[in-house]
Amino acid sequence: MDWIGLDDGPLPVAEAASWVIRPDCGGVVTFIGTVRDHSEGREGVTFLEYEAYRDQVVPKLAALAAEARRRWPELGRLALLHRLGSMGLGEASVLVAASAPHRGQAFDAARWCIDTLKTTVPIWKRESWSDGSDWAAGASEVRELSDG
Repeated sequence: MDWIGLDDGPLPVAEAASWVIRPDCGGVVTFIGTVRDHSEGREGVTFLEYEAYRDQVVPKLAALAAEARRRWPELGRLALLHRLGSMGLGEASVLVAASAPHRGQAFDAARWCIDTLKTTVPIWKRESWSDGSDWAAGASEVRELSDG
């Protein structure tokens, strides 16, 4: 069972973290990416704006979840949620939560999911700071899930 989503409002962090818990899964990992006050070569970031090809995001997240389940068939529940729009410091922009019978499986799956989401899902961030704004310096070309 997977919870896949793209939202313009605050992410349901507590609800998703609780939702992944199952009686047969002793390992639960929740990763929350939040807006920070700096990035590569930029200090004083005040907020971020995320944009996406909306019609492509949910299918790509679903494909990512399916591949995670292929790699870790013992996964219990998996949540892949991303936010769009403007966010201030400390706000959650992305959430990956995974449950599995053991912690190693949950950690491995959650880490693979966030790392792969960042490179395969067409979502981009624009950073704003006191002197201006620009697209994130660490952005990379979106690749297909099968590319590695």
